[in-house]
Amino acid sequence: MNAKKKCIAMLLAGGQGSRLYALTQNVAKPAVPYGGKYRIIDFALSNCTNSGIDTVGVLTQYQPLVLNDYIGNGEPWDLDKMYGGVHVLSPFETKEGADWFQGTANAIYQNMRFIERYDPEYVIVLGGDHIYKMDYSKLVECHEKNNADGTIAVIEVPLEEASRFGVMTCDAEGRVVEFEEKPKNPKSPLISMGIYVFTWEKLKKYLIENENANTGSKDFGKDIIPAMLANDERLFAYTFEGYWKDVGTLDSLWEANMDLLSPSVPLDLYDPQWKIYARHNNMPPQYIGDSAHIENSMITEGSSINGQVDFSVIFSGVTIEEGAVVNYSILMPGTVVKSGAVVEYAIVGENCVVESGAKIGCSPECLENRDDWGIAVVGHNVTISANAAVLPKQIISENI
Repeated sequence: MNAKKKCIAMLLAGGQGSRLYALTQNVAKPAVPYGGKYRIIDFALSNCTNSGIDTVGVLTQYQPLVLNDYIGNGEPWDLDKMYGGVHVLSPFETKEGADWFQGTANAIYQNMRFIERYDPEYVIVLGGDHIYKMDYSKLVECHEKNNADGTIAVIEVPLEEASRFGVMTCDAEGRVVEFEEKPKNPKSPLISMGIYVFTWEKLKKYLIENENANTGSKDFGKDIIPAMLANDERLFAYTFEGYWKDVGTLDSLWEANMDLLSPSVPLDLYDPQWKIYARHNNMPPQYIGDSAHIENSMITEGSSINGQVDFSVIFSGVTIEEGAVVNYSILMPGTVVKSGAVVEYAIVGENCVVESGAKIGCSPECLENRDDWGIAVVGHNVTISANAAVLPKQIISENI
């Protein structure tokens, strides 16, 4: 008989990521490339491994093919265990029928049998679309210390930004006394990070009640947390003080990549004590040609650079020809920028071709009206023909 697990993680990775538009038309949001050699989901999986959590259920739904292939048996994150490890959990059919996950709480409810297999004391619920490094064992310690029913990881943001998130109001002991989902006038700068730890027996009760009520959105922020508060359950906040970025929009994805190039941003990808693991292709070292001019950029293995690159993140297998210019941009794996092309303030998806003379994006100074400026985006597997232009804020998902 296998021993029960103290804690397992359930990673919500089934969201459509519609605000990333062309980048998530055929790829789940957690599988979107980030930081030269990673995908977004690498951070949550690596945090689990580094925190000593060896059992992770990854709940997929929207466009799961790339994500499923990427996770595989979990070996890159040391999650290929005989008892535990990583498991990809998709919606399935039972004798009662089949149903898509209807919300974050319903996704966990539909996979209660997976959780019960390990008979855990605690369950951590994670999102798959955040960039951060967190020791979840400290979150569990906080939960145990407070004899809590649920503990919510929170981070402090400027009050004017808090309305985009779930907002917590706590007493002097850190106990949550009020929770509002995306309030117009937030009362507190503490926002939910979408990271929770629950005592499993207590969470199971609320999941079943929420499902049987068959009302609401079957969501943690909109249903489960308010219901627990209404019943005076012991909910506490765990304040996180490190780097955290919700990369649910094109602007935030661009900013999170640019943050890696800023010495003032505390996200250290080189920390040997807290490695971020990923599944990598075996590629040769990057090649920097005699004509290349590179400043303050991240260049990944397998790329060939002969042009000009400044303040940009270049993924594996990218080719930038002599005479091409790439500034303040993100080029995802396999993309080719040909001689005479200019890419500025842009995100270019995987396996794209930017032909000679094409221009993608521009700097904020190139427009008289700054309100017209924004990041230009090219989806995956797109060719931008010679001398074509992709304007600021424009999103291209087909060849032009």
